[in-house]
Amino acid sequence: MKKYIKDIVEINDNKKSRYFSIFIQTLILISIITFSVETVPDLKPQTRAILQSIELFSVIVFTAEYILRIYVADSKPKFIFSLFGIIDFLAIIPFYLAFGVDLRSLRALRFLRLFRVLKLVRYNNAMNHFTKAIKMAKEEIFLFIFITLILIYFSAVGIYYFENQAQPEHFSSIFDSLWWAIITLTTVGYGDVYPITVGGKVFTFFILMIGLGIVAIPTGIISSALTKSIDKKGVE
Repeated sequence: MKKYIKDIVEINDNKKSRYFSIFIQTLILISIITFSVETVPDLKPQTRAILQSIELFSVIVFTAEYILRIYVADSKPKFIFSLFGIIDFLAIIPFYLAFGVDLRSLRALRFLRLFRVLKLVRYNNAMNHFTKAIKMAKEEIFLFIFITLILIYFSAVGIYYFENQAQPEHFSSIFDSLWWAIITLTTVGYGDVYPITVGGKVFTFFILMIGLGIVAIPTGIISSALTKSIDKKGVE
């Protein structure tokens, strides 16, 4: 029985597995659509009742799928704490938590239903390649994030000393300066906070140059890892 269920719920080259995969993907898409429709104001009570019924059915199916995946997993703890295990859990937990929380908190909990979109990753080969690429380059990515955080802090400290006296309302502390550092290093530049002193402008120029490099680095890392993942798949 366990092997029979495993051949269905896990991605395998058989009809039942493909039908199950299509069914789950379709249900995920329907669930996402209903989630969006629920935000429409002044919905009729009948419409809300239909949407709630769809949500209930979706949660029952996703819960059964989650339990079955735990049941057939070779290592249950490994699956539960894996990326897909956590996504499957987060996709259903808001529904059950809604029974025991203040209604004012329900709006925030419903946001977690967006994790159902990530369930589609399991069934998409292109996304699987991307996931593998992230895993292959995780050390480089963590190093890049660490260096970026250092640069953001360095930028916040620098602009604070250049602009604090000229613009105390925008750069009253290093913490306030962090917003400018983030939007400048990411080259977003909303324009709501900008330097007016000569030193601040020169400092911003160098930070922008660094920011252009920061945007390009993760692209190169992930592109290289994706190429390796696809080449490895081709060899297999």
